[in-house]
Amino acid sequence: MQQGTLMRKVKSKSWKKQRYFKLQEDCMTIWYQSKRTGKTESAFSISDVETVREGHQSEVLQSVAEEFPPERCFTIVFYGRRGNLDLVAGSAEEAQCWVQGLRQLIETKSLPLTSALVSRTWIRDWFQKADKNKDGRMNFKEVQRLLKMMNVDMNEDHALRLFQDADKSESGTLEGEEFVLFYKALTQREEVLSLFQEFSEDGKKLTLLELVDFLREEQLEDEGTEELAMELIDKYEPSETARARHVLSADGFLMYLCSLEGSIFNPQHRALWQDMSQPLCHYFISSSHNTYLIEDQIRGHSSIEGYIRALKRGCRCLEVDCWDGPNGEPMVYHGHTFTSKIPFREVVSTLGKTSWGNSSSPLPLMGTSPPSSHPQREMVMVISSRAGSQGKRPWRRWVAQGASLSPPPQELKHKILLKGKKIGRLEDTLDGPGDEAPDVSDDDNGAEAEEERRRAKVSGTQHGSALQKDKETLAQALSDCVIYCKNVPFQGFQEARSHSRPSEISSLSEAKARKLIRDEGNEFVRHNAWQLTRIYPSGMRTDSSNYSPQEMWNVGCQIVALNFQTAGTEMDLCDGLFSQNGCCGYVLKPPFMRDKETLFNPSNPSSWEGPGPITLTIQVISGQQLPKVANSKEGAIIDPLVRVEIYGVPADQAHQETKYIENNGFNPRWDETLQFQIHVPELALIRFVVEDYDKTSRNDFVGQFTLAFANIKPGYRHIHLLSKDGTSIPPSSLFVHIRITE
Repeated sequence: MQQGTLMRKVKSKSWKKQRYFKLQEDCMTIWYQSKRTGKTESAFSISDVETVREGHQSEVLQSVAEEFPPERCFTIVFYGRRGNLDLVAGSAEEAQCWVQGLRQLIETKSLPLTSALVSRTWIRDWFQKADKNKDGRMNFKEVQRLLKMMNVDMNEDHALRLFQDADKSESGTLEGEEFVLFYKALTQREEVLSLFQEFSEDGKKLTLLELVDFLREEQLEDEGTEELAMELIDKYEPSETARARHVLSADGFLMYLCSLEGSIFNPQHRALWQDMSQPLCHYFISSSHNTYLIEDQIRGHSSIEGYIRALKRGCRCLEVDCWDGPNGEPMVYHGHTFTSKIPFREVVSTLGKTSWGNSSSPLPLMGTSPPSSHPQREMVMVISSRAGSQGKRPWRRWVAQGASLSPPPQELKHKILLKGKKIGRLEDTLDGPGDEAPDVSDDDNGAEAEEERRRAKVSGTQHGSALQKDKETLAQALSDCVIYCKNVPFQGFQEARSHSRPSEISSLSEAKARKLIRDEGNEFVRHNAWQLTRIYPSGMRTDSSNYSPQEMWNVGCQIVALNFQTAGTEMDLCDGLFSQNGCCGYVLKPPFMRDKETLFNPSNPSSWEGPGPITLTIQVISGQQLPKVANSKEGAIIDPLVRVEIYGVPADQAHQETKYIENNGFNPRWDETLQFQIHVPELALIRFVVEDYDKTSRNDFVGQFTLAFANIKPGYRHIHLLSKDGTSIPPSSLFVHIRITE
């Protein structure tokens, strides 16, 4: 990576300043300074960087696209709410040098915590923070300051003893490998060593057979255990000699437990593991409300950044509200409010560049279309290549096969599915020039065809004026793009069952949905087994707050739209559900929610003949290097406690918590056991929350991790905590023991 590179920092079309950017010798810090004054403006750590985007992949760089070519532009995206850093390099080669170098550093940072390289990077990061006079050495006073920074309240005599043991040169300071020794002594894991010695005959190593015993008895690995044990030794044993002898040392054992294989999240479920050949209505779909907003609903800023962030987070159902703009150009914003506006073409351009990077799953687009026909035709011009006639083929084939439900996600890869009003029937769209509608009159769909003709006749006599109004206000070309998600008003479950079709979708407010859940829970589940339902937040949520998605998932609602820009429990649940299945944004509903005649009612699980409750037992053992509370006083040390929350059907909603540990965020030990009865585990989500106890006010959030019950791996597991924004905060973790019994 080049150092001292002159690049343009861009904030807007009119604000483009030249700055020198330089990577520090620690390979962890980048600072930049003014070209004119030579004064250092700012600095940031590689650990703060989430990703690097090439080209015009930000609103700011799109605004200067005519001035600077994409190969010279890139965007540094930070975790949390910190703004992006948009840069223009002097040449394409220079831009690539920085992009590839930054990505390599980010990739190194994001490797499993057990990697020796990452451990040393983390240690070096702490060293840089504590070395106040920047002389490359650390005296005991600086070590005491470091302990406070690391959330450790340690007895001064004990800290001095660790310091002196590590000071091999007897210089009164620690440098290089001496600080590594000090850090390793500080992070000694007694609870892991005790577990290791329980299965090790000599207390120094685990033989292959001893490791197999541990994997079978404690981790409940029952298939290919010997092969797995060999893989773990090869992957995590740091000693070449031990690897050659097929044994695992205590260091290797800890590395395994801290790895992805030792995580509470089943690693096999991180990949695409579910059946993707079911109809669309059989999946929960990660969905965003007013995706273009990154702030509140009244005066908030509209930005393509909202779409980029939502897609990056695994969202597969976006909202694009279009309104008439200047010169007939459709604009995206929250209608009848003071939110800012973005051109529709910029949104579609962004979707074209970013929609398929993490997932090939279909992308439903919700929203409103402009009132006037000219902007509607403009919309069609920019979306027809992805949502036009090519999107008809899977549906035509599906109808021809006599299917009574919508096509599956695997048939709709890389397709944009437009939700909106439609003129007439879907079959009218399919039966266009050169497109013959399937003849289904001689098979089981004959009755359905007859019913459709009856509906068309009724529509012609009773609703002719309404249809004519639609034709007057809706461009035919835009109507033809609506294939899988024709928007229809919800007029009751009986009406829907009698007259609606699988290609139709109804949108319900959260209040309306709650009433239906309360009054007709089973009917709601049955309805969602064959037709899509979208839920959206109350209009009173002007602050972009969220409702609980769990109660909507409990009745099988597929498109539960949330404000992705607002952190909190609701988004934790969303991330927790959709972090599985390759983060493709689609999660298959349980079998009893895919049956149109199901008896399941979330308000009364006993009415459904399920397998019966299971018992989830969680021993919360310890925590490691928990972060400080944001904006806490200097020298303050947290008093952490762990709360485990169960989300699911009403009978399963529960939470329990440990006691708090005074003044220890570095390596607290709880050794407490929590137990839960879960009646419908197929719908349950488990949320682990760490808080800083405060006896006089509300506890402060420290970190959390949420996952679906189906993704839990039993045994001794680490839980790698996430921040309020859902981003990783390595190396903060919990160590637990999980048991599941029927």
